[in-house]
Amino acid sequence: MQRLFIILSLLLLNGIALADELPQYTLVIRNHIYQPAELKVPADAKFKLIIENQDASPEEFESTEFSREKIVLPKSTVSIFVGPLKPGSYRFFGDFHQDTAQGRLIAE
Repeated sequence: MQRLFIILSLLLLNGIALADELPQYTLVIRNHIYQPAELKVPADAKFKLIIENQDASPEEFESTEFSREKIVLPKSTVSIFVGPLKPGSYRFFGDFHQDTAQGRLIAE
């Protein structure tokens, strides 16, 4: 039993180390607008997307094109793992402010 625990612990720690080694890209929400509106990311690779909401109201980061959805509370930051994506353009938006909070990931 102890041996199994050690093996599982090592696998978990290895997974955490690999997640920390992923490329990271940051989007900022300010005045209900994503900055940058277009973000270039690597194609065919997993990456970490950090979303920082600088507004005083919540926003919901959403993309139906790469199937992600997450609430970002006011003055807070969340992380989302994305990919691998095929080369192309992928739309994302703020569900609470769809008229202004729009953007694209460009996988190349």
